[in-house]
Amino acid sequence: MIIVHHLENSRSQRVLWMLEELGLPYEIKRYERDRKTMLAPPELRRVHPLGKSPVIVDTDDDHRVVAETGAIVEYLVDKADGRLGAPATRDDALRYRFWLHYAEGSMMPPLLLKLVLGRIPLLGKRAQAKIQPMIDVHLGYVERELSQRPWFAGDAMTAADIMMSFPLEAARSRAGLDTSRPATIAWLDKVHARPAYQAALAKGGPYAYA
Repeated sequence: MIIVHHLENSRSQRVLWMLEELGLPYEIKRYERDRKTMLAPPELRRVHPLGKSPVIVDTDDDHRVVAETGAIVEYLVDKADGRLGAPATRDDALRYRFWLHYAEGSMMPPLLLKLVLGRIPLLGKRAQAKIQPMIDVHLGYVERELSQRPWFAGDAMTAADIMMSFPLEAARSRAGLDTSRPATIAWLDKVHARPAYQAALAKGGPYAYA
């Protein structure tokens, strides 16, 4: 059994979606953000020293604790005997690896920076305007790639698509992703229509980006 320590409106929604896609049994331990700081509650430090979400505990593997979304995703691929993992062809497998790491390594940092700057009066708003062109480069790149194939790694959905869902949902919410990039919007709509995504949404509680 996988226990998911799930923080509202966070990256951990992807873990719930992946577990639904894989059909693995899981339980959810929900946490709410502090309404003033919007940070995770201190209780999460009892699960992992960083006090961040997502974190999973695998009760079938001596209560092994795994943190970081990418590491969790790879752990679950292994646990599910490779399902949603790298495609068979080398080119698609390399795409899979790239997008799996690009989501958090390249796309999320400017999105997060824009969010943080938006909370700083006056100076933050001006600084945000300088961040948006950086985000636009990423959005243009994603649009070109999704114009060439239905999923990030090729013809079938993989864990790379699950990893890319949160940054693109965040971009649509606060960073200019709109119908001017139709391939990306179509991909998001396709993701949101999946029964497993909808099931994860129902179980995970409030989520502002769907």
